[in-house]
Amino acid sequence: MGVRMRAVSQLAFGGPEELRVAEVERPEPVATEVLVRVKAAGVNPVDVKFRDGAVPWGALPFIPGWDVSGVVEAVTPGVTRFAPGDEVYGLVHFPWRGGGYAEYVVAPPRQLAHKPAALTHVEAAALPMAALTAWQGLVDTARVASGQRVLILGAAGGTGHLAVQIAKTRGAYVIGTAREDKHAFVRGFGADEVVDYTTADVAAAVGEADVLFDLVAGPDAERVAKVLRPGGILVSATRAAAVPGVTERRARFVSLGVEPDYASLEKLNALIEQGRLRVHIERALPLTEVAEAHRLIGSGRVKGKIVLVP
Repeated sequence: MGVRMRAVSQLAFGGPEELRVAEVERPEPVATEVLVRVKAAGVNPVDVKFRDGAVPWGALPFIPGWDVSGVVEAVTPGVTRFAPGDEVYGLVHFPWRGGGYAEYVVAPPRQLAHKPAALTHVEAAALPMAALTAWQGLVDTARVASGQRVLILGAAGGTGHLAVQIAKTRGAYVIGTAREDKHAFVRGFGADEVVDYTTADVAAAVGEADVLFDLVAGPDAERVAKVLRPGGILVSATRAAAVPGVTERRARFVSLGVEPDYASLEKLNALIEQGRLRVHIERALPLTEVAEAHRLIGSGRVKGKIVLVP
């Protein structure tokens, strides 16, 4: 029997009650992998979709979780970027086996970056999936430029509040949607305007936009796509099918799938070190409260991020 560790083990698809902490065998890194002692693990909406079986991305039993921050415990031959003792964070094995809700995880070095010294492990674990989604959507795909108007649907969420900040670093005029009780929160991260999607006609309130960043599952993007100017772009992190009416407006639709990418994490590190990007932690919970973490993130009412601490 190998070395044992505590981890969240999912034996069946279903509700939060299917997530249980158990003692399992610790993973061992193969060539060109590192072993990381996990200090914190981020919880994301996609974790809930996998848990209930909505996305067929793996086989049970399964250790959930893709966002991690921790300390390199061991390296294998071929690893040149890290050494034991290095503090790292990243999006590991997405969208396949995960393994982040545990005391240890193995990962390819190119899915990890050095953790910014300014961040705690809890803060760093909250960033990878959400921040990479925002960066890859707004910078790599939409190529947001100074003076553009950017509309972010779901601006108070884990990805949304980071997207607001990233768009501002590009010189954009940023409009976010959120419930009224979250307007101060979104403005606090730099949004120029915030629209209450529950009471206002968002399209009428916004007028025109060059970029529409869709972070909300449901019909919101279809209702507001008419804000796009000719030559504009709708980037959706929630849907694969094109939104009706986008091409008629001579705009583009792109379905975004986030990828592990250490180079982008290093660019985000620079913004963090400059004080231009920060993450809000709504709750940090012990690993034993994983079911509660999933109930919270599944409610759709969380501001910022939820993090687990092994």
